[in-house]
Amino acid sequence: MADGEGREPSMDDEQLIRELVERWAAAVHAGALETVIADHSDEIVMFDVPPPVQGVRGIDAYRDVWPPFFEWQSHGASFEITSLEITAGTDVAFAYALLRCGTPQDLAADPGNRLRLTLGLAKEQGRWVVRHEHHSFPFTG
Repeated sequence: MADGEGREPSMDDEQLIRELVERWAAAVHAGALETVIADHSDEIVMFDVPPPVQGVRGIDAYRDVWPPFFEWQSHGASFEITSLEITAGTDVAFAYALLRCGTPQDLAADPGNRLRLTLGLAKEQGRWVVRHEHHSFPFTG
């Protein structure tokens, strides 16, 4: 009953979230910062592969982590969703995905390696936003 409408979650919610995640991934690949942050809560918490261990907290800190990644990616790295699963309730949802993320050399050396992505979403003012984001690679050492 998050929207005050008393409705059940629908396939429309799952489709909206799928579009949000796909739009975000395309924006990350394109280095389009404003689109990357557009569907994130001001209170976003992100746990990423690189430090800080305690995570990135708040939209301003989230915005600040992307330019170095875009610079790395501009040298030919991939950032592409290979699978995406979504579970949506009326006011909260989660999504998890696997992505091809790496330079051509990285992907040639380990073609099956995938970046793991988990998102926690909430419906705020009638629209889905990312409140929690977690990226990781499997430990292979």
